[in-house]
This record gives sequence, structure tokens and C-alpha cells, in this order.
Amino acid sequence: MATLAYTACAATALACAGLLLRAYARTGTRLLLWSGLCFVVLTVNNILLTVDLLVFPSVDLFLLRNLTALAGLSLLLYGLIWESR
Repeated sequence: MATLAYTACAATALACAGLLLRAYARTGTRLLLWSGLCFVVLTVNNILLTVDLLVFPSVDLFLLRNLTALAGLSLLLYGLIWESR
């Protein structure tokens, strides 16, 4: 059951990233770019979660997972601040 939940989360984040980046390609709105990039990194984060907990449970990827989450949210925060000007 955990495999299904982790896979669904990664697939949802990937779908969101694809939709946001496709909308950016059509409209050119930069906030869509930053949001799409955030979701790309969050997809990587979800994949790392799956690898960490299910594939290699003896390997601790906690720090790497948290750094990818921080990177994704930093991209979004930077985009929100930059576009508010």
C-alpha cells in the first residue's frame, strides 16, 4: 500500500509540473515557470522518498530528501518574490 501512495504522490507532482510548464510555454508567465520548476524538484523529492523507504531501507537519504524539498520551495519562494516587483 505504501508503494502505491508514494508512486501516486510522485505521479501527481510530475503531472502538476508538466501542466505548469506547458502553460508557461503557451503564455510566458514567469510565475508558472517557477511553480513548474518547484514541482519538478518535488517530483525528485518524492522519488527519493520511495527509494529511501522502499528500495534501500538501510540507506538513510533523509538529508538529501530534505535538501531537495528545500530547493523546490526555494525556487517557488524566489519566483513569488521576484514576480511581486
